[in-house]
Parts: sequence; C-alpha cells; structure tokens
Amino acid sequence: MDFAASVPSICLLLLFFCFTFAKHSAAYAPYTLNRREILSPSFPTTFYTCPATSWPPGIGSPLLPQYPDAELQAMLGEISPANIQATIEKLVSFGTRHTLSTQDSSTRGIGAARDWIASRFRTYAAASEGRMTVEVIGYEQGVGERIPFPVRISDVVATLEGSVDPGRYYVVSGHHDSRVTDVESFMDDAPGADDDASGVAISLELARIMARKKPAATIVFAAVAGEEQNLYGSDFLAQTYKNASVDVQGMFTNDIVGSSTGDAGMKDPDTVRIFAQGSPTTESEAMASSRATIGGDNDSPARQLARFVVEVAENDVTQMNIPVIYRLDRYLRGGDHRSFLKAGYAACRFTEPNEDFKHQHQDVRVENGTQYGDLIEFVDFEYTARVGKVNGAALWSLANAPSTPRNVSVNATLLSNDSQFSWVMGDDMLLSGYEVVWRPTEAPFWTHQIPVGMVDTVTVNLSKDNVIFGIRAVGKNGYKSPAVFAFPSA
Repeated sequence: MDFAASVPSICLLLLFFCFTFAKHSAAYAPYTLNRREILSPSFPTTFYTCPATSWPPGIGSPLLPQYPDAELQAMLGEISPANIQATIEKLVSFGTRHTLSTQDSSTRGIGAARDWIASRFRTYAAASEGRMTVEVIGYEQGVGERIPFPVRISDVVATLEGSVDPGRYYVVSGHHDSRVTDVESFMDDAPGADDDASGVAISLELARIMARKKPAATIVFAAVAGEEQNLYGSDFLAQTYKNASVDVQGMFTNDIVGSSTGDAGMKDPDTVRIFAQGSPTTESEAMASSRATIGGDNDSPARQLARFVVEVAENDVTQMNIPVIYRLDRYLRGGDHRSFLKAGYAACRFTEPNEDFKHQHQDVRVENGTQYGDLIEFVDFEYTARVGKVNGAALWSLANAPSTPRNVSVNATLLSNDSQFSWVMGDDMLLSGYEVVWRPTEAPFWTHQIPVGMVDTVTVNLSKDNVIFGIRAVGKNGYKSPAVFAFPSA
C-alpha cells in the first residue's frame, strides 16, 4: 500500500468523523453527514484546511453553491403536491395510455391523455401574454420494433420563449405513454402512475408556474409518447430540434419520479438520482482520443450539466440530495434523455432512488397477497413535488445564466507549470465575465473558482497536469453557466 497516496483519503475521513462526533457526542446520537450540510455556509471551514485534502495548493477561492434568489425561491414555493396529485389522478383515469391504444376516444387511451395534456398547457399559456405557445407535433410510425401496426406518435410541447436569448433552449420532459407486462398489450389497463404520469405532472406544474415569468432563454415543457416502445417520441422531438439547428443546451427527462419507497420498504424521501453519461458517443474519433488521453471522460457535457444541477438545486430550498450516477441509465433500462444525447445535446435523467419493480411494467393483479401494477396508491405526491423543485431550480438557473462558453481550449504546446486558456467571447446581453473553475483530479465536483473578467484568454499559475479545469460564464445578475471542460488546442 502506498501510504503517501492514501493520506488525502485518511485525512478527509478523520475530519468527517471528528466533525460528526463533535457535533453529536453530547447526545450520543447517530448521525449521517450529507453533502447539503457540507456545502452549507455553516459547515466549519477547517474541513478544507487539511493540506493533504487540498493538494495541489492553488489559486482562487472555494467554490460556493449558487443559492436560489428570492424570485426563484418564491417560484419553487408555488409547486403544489395537490396539483401533482390531480394531474396523476387524471392521467391514470384514462385507463391505459399505451402508445398503441385508441386515439379516438375522449375518455380512454393515449389520444384522450394527449388532448387533455395539451388543453392544460394551453390553459397555462393563456397567462403568458403570448410568450408560451403549445403544439401537438408528431408523425406516423410504421411497423417496427414493438410497433405491430402503423400508429401516430404525438408529442405535446409548450415553448416559453426567452426574453433575452430566445434561440437558446432548455427542455424538461416526461413521457405520457404507459405499459403493462407485455409491451405490446394495448387493451389492458396500464395506469402508469409512477411511470410516467409523475414526470408529466412535473412538466405541467412547472409550465403553470413559469408561464407567468420571463426567463432569459427559452424553456420547453414536453410530454412525449412512444417511450416504452422505443423512445419514438423523444427521438422525433430531438431530431426536430437538430434538423432546425436549435441550440438546446440542456435537457432533463423525469422518468419514474413518483415514489420515495423501494421494493423492500426502504424510504428515502429526500433523494433523487440524476444519471449522466460519460464520454459522448457522438464525438469525433479525434476528440474521443484526446478526451481519453487527458482524462476527460468524467467531464462530458452531460456530467457538467449534472454538476450544475447539484450546485443550484441541492439545498435547503428543495430539501433534496442529488447523487450523480456516472452512467447513461440503469442496467437493462433506457429513457428519453438518450434521444437528446444521440442528437448531440447535453441531457440527464432524474429517477427516484429505490425503485419498486412490482409497480413498473406490470399487469395490475394481486398475486400471493402482493399487489402488482403501477397504481396511484404507491405515489408520494410530496416527494414528486420536491423533485419538481429540483427541476425548477435547475431550469430557471440555466435559462437566466449566460450561454455556456464555446471552443474552450488549453494551450498544450508549451512545457509550463502555468495553464493558458482561451475561448470565444460571447455576445450574450447577460454576460459580465468569466470564471476559471478547477478541482483535484479525484474530486467529483468543482472545488475552486477564479474570476477573470471579460476576457477570452487567461493564464493561471496552476499546472494543467495536476487538476481538471473548466470555464464558465458569469451573468450580470449573478447567475453562472455550467462549466465547459478545456480541451488541448489544435
């Protein structure tokens, strides 16, 4: 064992236990320290002072989370568990929302659900003074995987146009289709309360609240179809944006965000997972090779987006912990964020922490005294509302920050212990300058920030060989963009 290499971990562990014991030794009460507490301003600064945990020593100040301002706090306070419940109850009332189910009835099937979702979006858009528009877009899907006969795939899309940078988009989505055990069984009831009426409820609730606001960039609230068959609806939406050269800088899918109780009865009402893909599959061979060479596999656009979510949404306003899962999705599963990743956009997935597979993709039945089926009785509306707060904090913070920097590079042509960066100066009206952010190579989140002002090149006295660097934009309103990983210049 290399003792010197283990010192940082040992020191961090000792600090963790010392602080935990000191805080609770009087009552001898067990206690678990979470990241929200560590990032709190009240956490002792001595936590950061162990030399072994902060190697290499560098310039800049500790990076503090972006705390929701008064306007955002008020918006998040409007998210209503009762509204979430009413939406899920209504979607479940359509019996089935299977992609292959009837589209002609007003009371049953995916067509009825689609029309109701569109009507709700239009109601909210009426309060937007023309800033929000609602469309039902789609196409005829021919016979294909899990599609035994031609069917109409329809997405319901509410677009809230940005007031400053309307060409920059952020998308939040849930899928309104449902299924039972047999993925092609479209006649049986498929309530789909958790999977994924819960995600659609978040899109609708955020649209209700934000329709009356004026985000700087455009926010899209969507409910897509065909997810259970093969991501057909999200594929169509992502490709529609790609074909129109829409600048989608972030996408979130909320899929199975309705329950805080797992299959063994474990309860975790304060956690939502965010799944973030590593190295993008859409990168060129040269860029993928460069990323592998410099150790940038943990700094994909999706993972920068996930880090941003933690920074702006893991706090006492949302009351949620947000573990970043470093993979595309769960084993044997998929989601609509994959469609946006495939189109070259940064995208992540939110999912509850402990899934109960008795209540997913199951025929509704009682077997040996156990209830199966995705029924509304297993949904925790308070939990889903808190997941909505996480989404709301992330979307609003993204849409009101400047655009992410473009063409960020580090000069790798010189042997030097300094690091020189360059990027394209933005013309964003929100922009007031830039920051260099960095972290030790083993750290999961950015740890330090260096304000550099309104420049497009900077040299910092810290070696690119020893840490991970990124560049982020800073707005006049204090909002900050996700960071962009610095690739070696050509």
